[in-house]
Amino acid sequence: MDATAPPDLHARLKPRLLLRPRNDALYTRARAEGLSELQARVLAGRLPDYDGELAPLTQPSLRYLEHPERLADGRRAAERIAQAVVDGEHIGILTDYDVDGITSHVVIRRTLVELFGVPESRLHSLIGHRIHDGYGISLPLVERTLGLKPRPSLVITADCGSSDEPRIARLKAAGIDVVVSDHHALPVEGPPPSAHAVVNPTRNDCQYPDRTIAGCMVAWLTMSLTRSVLIEWGAIPVATPKLSAWLSYVALGTVADCVSLGASPANRAVVSHGLALINRMEAACWRAMATRLGEDSVPFSAETLAFQMGPRINARSRLDDPYAALHFMLAEDDATAIRHLQTLDDDNQSRKAIEAEMVEEARALAMPQLEADQPALVVFLDSGHPGVQGIVASRLVQSYGRPALVLTPAAAPDMLTGSGRSIEALHLRDALQRTFELAPEALPRFGGHRGAAGVGVPVDQLEIFRTAFLQAVGEQLGGAELYPHVLTDGTLMPEQFHLATLLELEALGPYGREFDAPLFDGEFLIESMRSVGADGTHLSMHLSTGATSLKAIWFRALTPGELPAFALGDRLRCAYRLNRNRWRGQESLQLMVEYAEPIGR
Repeated sequence: MDATAPPDLHARLKPRLLLRPRNDALYTRARAEGLSELQARVLAGRLPDYDGELAPLTQPSLRYLEHPERLADGRRAAERIAQAVVDGEHIGILTDYDVDGITSHVVIRRTLVELFGVPESRLHSLIGHRIHDGYGISLPLVERTLGLKPRPSLVITADCGSSDEPRIARLKAAGIDVVVSDHHALPVEGPPPSAHAVVNPTRNDCQYPDRTIAGCMVAWLTMSLTRSVLIEWGAIPVATPKLSAWLSYVALGTVADCVSLGASPANRAVVSHGLALINRMEAACWRAMATRLGEDSVPFSAETLAFQMGPRINARSRLDDPYAALHFMLAEDDATAIRHLQTLDDDNQSRKAIEAEMVEEARALAMPQLEADQPALVVFLDSGHPGVQGIVASRLVQSYGRPALVLTPAAAPDMLTGSGRSIEALHLRDALQRTFELAPEALPRFGGHRGAAGVGVPVDQLEIFRTAFLQAVGEQLGGAELYPHVLTDGTLMPEQFHLATLLELEALGPYGREFDAPLFDGEFLIESMRSVGADGTHLSMHLSTGATSLKAIWFRALTPGELPAFALGDRLRCAYRLNRNRWRGQESLQLMVEYAEPIGR
């Protein structure tokens, strides 16, 4: 909540604790198939329209993965990559700079080198600089590719390329074939025609049944199919290992890119299997992270990937050159991995400081828009860092319950660059497509998917863009009431506060986007509390309900210097998660408070 808001707006911005709507038919079926009451409640609160089989979701397995042959252009892409391998061509690997892109890069590179025998000297890593190059197959990346000696005759993209026809055409004109593997929404005119192949599950003519897979998964499927082609041709032995070992990277990219972990057997399978691989700690990058987080951090969970590994890898590209993240993921020994992880960690600390300043400024600029009850927030930070736009947009969405776009000056003169984050009710990429239809000159470049997107806006077109975007959002939302809210899975009884309940919930994992970790609602008595953390913004508490006393932690409960709005002996209504607290080999249950409000003494 924003303490600077006027009193009437302050009341409107107070989060509402709401019980998740429940799919009653799914609840009944889950109980009949042996799930506990709590498991059935959690499942039925996350899959409102699901009527398929439960086993692919509750018992994730690689047997539920569909064959990559079902991907449109999959065979054509695989044959072109296989031909490059056989003929000894130079190959460019061009990927996005975020976690999805970096993990895609690792999958492609390790497959080519370790499974297909391509010498490192024939591979060229092409990763754009977020600030200087921008997203996708940018013009600077094209120039860099054309300047390579020897020049690659094939470029494989991952997590980008679907909206880059002009740059792909330029590469093609120079004699370079481009195989696009991506998962972002395609332009209305369809796949880029100059590409040799476009593997993207969102294609209208694609028969792959899951359109929600991440870019790293598309890359993994494409390279898996390439392996099959090379075996068919007799170019590599039948005994060549499958790509299953690389699912550790796919798990990280899938979680970090916030694709659906709801009604997606593929995503649930790769994250579940990938976590099992990660927790073997066979790669130096995983061991280095475990060392950094401490022995009590193992085994890693999807939450570890989302909130510990992902932000560190992303931080590098947000502030500087992304190659340190790639070197970290590819490190062959612990010392190298730890050295690169230190760079990522330093950048992540810098990112946090920049983020805090930008969030404060963005909140102030959002106030007039909130007072006007606009359906989305468009904030321009004239001195903001472009690498942190998406995080700031996410904070606005969390605080105010409406879509947000954060813009900063771009590297190109007279241009702004921006990142947006959405709410469940709005498909952000579709809203931007409608914005383009309303004011094409105000939005020369955009891309993304349902929950997140990027834009390029001319400085002198900002207000025209804002007007068109608000109209597009309003058309899609249809006047729906927007407010910050917290969805919970209801209450727990005092006798359920033990580690066995946490194990019961963990058995339904992995949790992530569209399959949120369980969040409960309850009233507690404050027995003790103290501010903790370097800046005193977290609250450590002991809370009781009946005869049960529990340790609790509430991260970012306060702004620096702020005092809690409650005291010892007060009663709190809390939204909380169950968490395992590990300390010196011992485990105990603690509450992770997400939101709390006093309800009197």
